[in-house]
Amino acid sequence: MAYDDTTFRRTDEQPTDPAAYRANTLATTEQRRQEIADAGGDTSADLLRRDDDGRDRLGIHLGWEVVLLLAAAAFGFLLWRLDPSALRRPSLDNLLVNGAAIGLLTLGGGLTLRAGVPNLALGPIALAAALQYATQGDQGLVKAAVPALIIAAAGAIVVGLVVVVLHVPGWAATLAAAFGVIVFDQLSNHPVAVQGQYDPTDQAFFLFGGFALLAVLGGALGTITPVRRWLGGMRPVGDPSRRRGGAVVAPVMLSLVLSSLFAVGAGILMAAQSAKPIVPGTGLEWTGIALGLAMLAGTSAYGRRGGIFGTLFAVAAMTLYLDWSGRKGLDIALFATAACVFGGGLIVTRLVETYGRPLPPSVGDDWNAAPTTGAANWTPDLESWTPASASPARTDRWDEGPWGSAR
Repeated sequence: MAYDDTTFRRTDEQPTDPAAYRANTLATTEQRRQEIADAGGDTSADLLRRDDDGRDRLGIHLGWEVVLLLAAAAFGFLLWRLDPSALRRPSLDNLLVNGAAIGLLTLGGGLTLRAGVPNLALGPIALAAALQYATQGDQGLVKAAVPALIIAAAGAIVVGLVVVVLHVPGWAATLAAAFGVIVFDQLSNHPVAVQGQYDPTDQAFFLFGGFALLAVLGGALGTITPVRRWLGGMRPVGDPSRRRGGAVVAPVMLSLVLSSLFAVGAGILMAAQSAKPIVPGTGLEWTGIALGLAMLAGTSAYGRRGGIFGTLFAVAAMTLYLDWSGRKGLDIALFATAACVFGGGLIVTRLVETYGRPLPPSVGDDWNAAPTTGAANWTPDLESWTPASASPARTDRWDEGPWGSAR
């Protein structure tokens, strides 16, 4: 068999330059995605994700989480320098309860972001729950909280059905729901004094510890490829208006219901430890803080991608910052804080989407790959090549000499 026999050679022409190979692979993938998008069908979403099915790169998340941890430590140091008693009980109990409330809102925002249906009604729901507890708290925590939980869950189911049946963007459906909740929030035109006797500071460590456990476990589960892919079924691919099929019903419903329940819990915690009356408003500033913190923690605004410890560190930093700014007398509106956090979250989303996606296919050493340009032009010099049979006879034969067979 000759060296350049084509029997064991690759028949398809592939570029040998790694950059050209990657470009050719990505171009082929995009062409395939466009063909599937044009064909339509309920299963197109799964086929369109074939180019993005690899394990997400967690390096960008872990690196950014170190930055968030340093930010939390910096705000903690500033708070300690300003007032050392702020990090000792009983002030520490109030700080932990505030962190648990903000953490529940952030958990709801991060969960719905990962599912591709960001819940813009989180803030209004939390304010409605706070007003509900302020007016009904004298009847006990259970009687005040259960109606709010039931109404929030029922409303989330209705919004989820609108999203999956009509296949409309989650942000649009939840924004419509937020407007409806704001109507309830503004029924009272004066601040409402808190009537309840429940004091959450008695369970401050358990409340914040429960949030921290949920945040870390949720982030760890999100790194499992099947779970991440199942939860992020509404992530936009191809034409985002095409239906995703029945596979997205469960994650959409689950994320919207859980996020609404988290918002109710956050609102009750805020009202229960508030020494001031609850002022009616829109609550949208807390929506901005919740979603902004979730994105700042490393959750992509496009859905699916997220870190492990980012939510915990981001919430800790925000809680310490709000307490420090309040004690320092900085008159910064919550809407301004939400705008800054949200803007920072958008930048982090760009970083996550750029450096968190799977690596493109690389060129490996193929034993039967086509020869390089120099090898392709090489031809053997038959005139100067001498066959083995024409070589001169060797004089050092093994059967000659003192041990040879001639003896």
